[in-house]
Amino acid sequence: MGVSTLAGFLPLLSTILGTDVAGEVVGVGPGVKNLKLGDKVVAMLTHATGGGLAEFATSQESLTVKRPLEVSAADGAGLHVAGLTAHQALTKSAGIKLDGSGQPKNILVTAASGGVGHYAVQLAKLGNAHVTATCGSRNIDLVKSLGADEVLDYKTTEGAALKSPSGRKYDAVVHCATGVPWSVFEPNLSENGKVIDITPSASSMLTFAMKKLTFSKKHLVPLLLIPKGENIEYLVGLLKEGKLKTVVDSKHPLSKAEEAWAKSMDGHATGKIIVEP
Repeated sequence: MGVSTLAGFLPLLSTILGTDVAGEVVGVGPGVKNLKLGDKVVAMLTHATGGGLAEFATSQESLTVKRPLEVSAADGAGLHVAGLTAHQALTKSAGIKLDGSGQPKNILVTAASGGVGHYAVQLAKLGNAHVTATCGSRNIDLVKSLGADEVLDYKTTEGAALKSPSGRKYDAVVHCATGVPWSVFEPNLSENGKVIDITPSASSMLTFAMKKLTFSKKHLVPLLLIPKGENIEYLVGLLKEGKLKTVVDSKHPLSKAEEAWAKSMDGHATGKIIVEP
């Protein structure tokens, strides 16, 4: 499998899975077929193939796509891990058809102003879902602007209980927060509702096993991201068409990458944190 060398990119502080970058191809391996020197690209870097907080990086061709002029480097750099996680949770786990051709479903997105959450809200609306979302009070207007039909302040009694203001039961929950026990989710789920946990803990894995053993119709689904190039290309296309947007929390120079990392670890970023040259 060929690799491409990227320069002048914008590394995205992301999950432990990998890092996202945007930049220009300055070198290609002998197996590369679809990229050439000078191409503007966005790419997902895994820990197996290297990190992103440096002036140069290498990426697999299969996880690298050309960046259209309509998509800024920052928007592209923010997309891969978070966008792919939201995409997989909704399409594979929740069964949402993003062209809107499927049956309408009720979706809850927790931590909807965060990296994965803000993409999940937008993608769920493309799939004709009714979206209830949770976030902090300062981000309620933002999440509404992304398309959420109902927004709960997670610090209120109603928000902590995750109850839909319109009384809806959720067919699926894209769970981007932490520390919410199954007992809070269960009464809010439809008969065959599921909780898709993007950061499964030991307790959530135990819940997953117990629901399987007891043949419960309501269950928890730990999400293991399987990145695919065609899905990256699809999401970049949505950015180009204006059907999806990246919310940028802040931008930091590469020389102060540690400040960006600290902000990311604080856990209260709105959207994505970008490191740029």
